Amino acid sequence: MATDPALRLHINWLGYVQPIGLVVSPPALVNAQCALPIDLAARQATFLSLTPDGRIGDLAALLGALLDWQATDLVPAEGLDALEVVLPDYRDMLRPTFAVPKGDEDGWQMLVVRVPADTDLDATPEDATPGRAGNGWRASPQARIERLLREKEIPVGLLVNDTRLRLVYAPRGESSGHLTFRLSEMRTVAGRPILGALCMLLGAERLFQVPPNKRLPNVLKESRKYQNEVSTRLAEQVLGALDELVRGFELADADRGGDLLRHAITDDPQHVYGGLITVLLRLVFLLYAEERALTPGDAVYTRHYSVSGLFDKLRADAGRFPDTMDQRFGAWAQLVSLFRLVHDGGGDGTLYLPARRGTLFDPERYPFLEGRPYRQATSEVAPIHVPRVPDGVLWRVLEKLLMLDAERLSYRALDVEQIGSVYEAMMGFELRRAFAPSLALKPKRVVVSLRRVLDAKDRARVLSEEAGCELTGKAAEALKAARTVEQIAAAIDKKAVDKRIIPEGGLYLQPGEERRRSGSHYTPRSLTEPIVRTTLRPVLEGLGPRPTPTQLLNLKVCDPAMGSGAFLVEACRQLGDALVESWSVHRETPPIPADEDPVLHARRLVAQRCLYGVDKNPFAVNLAKLSLWLVTLAKDHAFTFLDHALKHGDSLVGLTKRQIGRFDWQADDAELPPLLAWIEGATGAARGHRAEIQAASDDEDSQQRARWRDAEDAVEPARVVGDLCIAAFFSADKDKAREERRREYRELVGRWRAGDAQAQVDAAMIRDGLRRGERPVVPFHWEVEFPEVFDR
Repeated sequence: MATDPALRLHINWLGYVQPIGLVVSPPALVNAQCALPIDLAARQATFLSLTPDGRIGDLAALLGALLDWQATDLVPAEGLDALEVVLPDYRDMLRPTFAVPKGDEDGWQMLVVRVPADTDLDATPEDATPGRAGNGWRASPQARIERLLREKEIPVGLLVNDTRLRLVYAPRGESSGHLTFRLSEMRTVAGRPILGALCMLLGAERLFQVPPNKRLPNVLKESRKYQNEVSTRLAEQVLGALDELVRGFELADADRGGDLLRHAITDDPQHVYGGLITVLLRLVFLLYAEERALTPGDAVYTRHYSVSGLFDKLRADAGRFPDTMDQRFGAWAQLVSLFRLVHDGGGDGTLYLPARRGTLFDPERYPFLEGRPYRQATSEVAPIHVPRVPDGVLWRVLEKLLMLDAERLSYRALDVEQIGSVYEAMMGFELRRAFAPSLALKPKRVVVSLRRVLDAKDRARVLSEEAGCELTGKAAEALKAARTVEQIAAAIDKKAVDKRIIPEGGLYLQPGEERRRSGSHYTPRSLTEPIVRTTLRPVLEGLGPRPTPTQLLNLKVCDPAMGSGAFLVEACRQLGDALVESWSVHRETPPIPADEDPVLHARRLVAQRCLYGVDKNPFAVNLAKLSLWLVTLAKDHAFTFLDHALKHGDSLVGLTKRQIGRFDWQADDAELPPLLAWIEGATGAARGHRAEIQAASDDEDSQQRARWRDAEDAVEPARVVGDLCIAAFFSADKDKAREERRREYRELVGRWRAGDAQAQVDAAMIRDGLRRGERPVVPFHWEVEFPEVFDR
């Protein structure tokens, strides 16, 4: 719990109001010396006298009597042409009802929009009045004020109907957020803190009298900076949660006598690493969905299935049984049941969960998570022996995901980009087994063998070169004087990520070479928005002044090193907005499913038809999918199908179809490659299947997966040939040796295509060596992978 009483008060009232997105953060409020009024009872009496029927009549009178505004603080916008935004394509105009001046300088600090009584602030006119016709941009009042604020670059707005006052923050190039103050809540005794927050934020003192750096617009701006710090610190905690999962499954494996993980770690330790990352990605999806009411609100789900409900239960257990949490079990079994339910769907009425499908929750992808042996499929008759992961492990994992500075973290207030960047911090590690007692060291979490340090002549040099860890002063002297592994650990204790020494034979995560060089980076929306907008502008302008929906959905946007998918998410938003506008301009809005709105439906179409991405890290591909799933998530539909568009591979290593057809990385375009017709046939077949994927509806997940498998099977032989050619190139450093190997592999391809079984085995081994060797290379042959793009 927060020890600062002021911080605690702000956390409390924000919990009551439940903001959508990020508007204000408690640290920024405390730093600006914002405080709730002490005369709340008197203010509530004033408020009740101004709204006797629970509705706002005279807005100016309310602001004056309750918030101490002067008559000159609320300027009617009639005649203020500079505050209008013309929308010629819609034959419409956005304009505020009032404008609030900065006070001591020219310009405006807030725009106020008053809408008619009983207007739903979040409903489009079609929602409010079914079948409504006529000109104009049919968007919700919330969408209209956000666009107005961004276009005029006045990020603070107040949206008012007769029962609500909504503070809106919509800075250009960033995600919006809003706080809604409901009159019905502020009329009760329990609602006094909410009324106090309204007076604190919108009172004359905060808007006009305090120094400029402590006024409301700056408080909202500073809140975004605090949120960036949250992302950085949360990323470190997420890595700690991953470490906890490693330990938890290590304990579960020991409970099985080593049968749970032995074969997977021997054959492919990254399989285990991938499974543990997937657990955390599943948890973040569920936390995000639960906070946005995209999962059932039924008490049965909340108490017996939800992640937030499990966290509350484990927190209570930790308070009652602090010393025995690692001897208690059951939490992991609940999560396994939830993961299955999300993938397969189930329930009825208020407990209904749609079958999300997708690879994220696929139980066959990582069988060991359910206790099944490596690569063993689910059996309808064989019982599942769920791994005995201690409740204490799950408690610490969820605590790291949900608590920051002893306060509950709101995933609802995080941008998708922030979530993606936080979880990108998990990428680039390798699961290894310690051959001696070891310790993970700052700053890059590199694990070093304490015995190797002890045996080294220059111990400081080993730490510096292997882990980037520098010791000075007494610590350096203690390192030199150490005579045992324990003394080495004590000397570098302050540089340790945690105090736990990894025992000999223990599992740990080691950052790979690329991870050590580059680390992970947060890509905020304030960066992606202008870059994507600038990139798309000439493309959209090239379609003409009024692009059609078909033209927009035929666009292709690719990020060849997508990471967490931040740029693809922003492209999805911007193209989705353009598609919604086009539907309105051309009067071609399609039927919108009941659990979607036009913007969400447009984003789902854009994600499925327009976006492409590639990354060298297969786990980053899954994270990018998650990012796009979060921004296209519909309550009652499966995940948007993305497997055909987001792929694993090295975008800088690959061949064209002609090069594959000639089996030569220096193919002469003037010469007709002998295998080209075969390659063209394969990509043509795949192109047909992929076209069906892009044209399919939201409700065809099983058919989508079948089409995707057919497309992948069609081009797999072309991939194999291309990979063998690449393998020849990387087999030697000299051109002559490379050419000899190329001829050898070309002859192998001929035998393989003629049906030689041994040739097929040899080709598979060569390809596996390329992709899984000491320096693995996973080629990406662009024309083969995305034929519908390159054959246009």
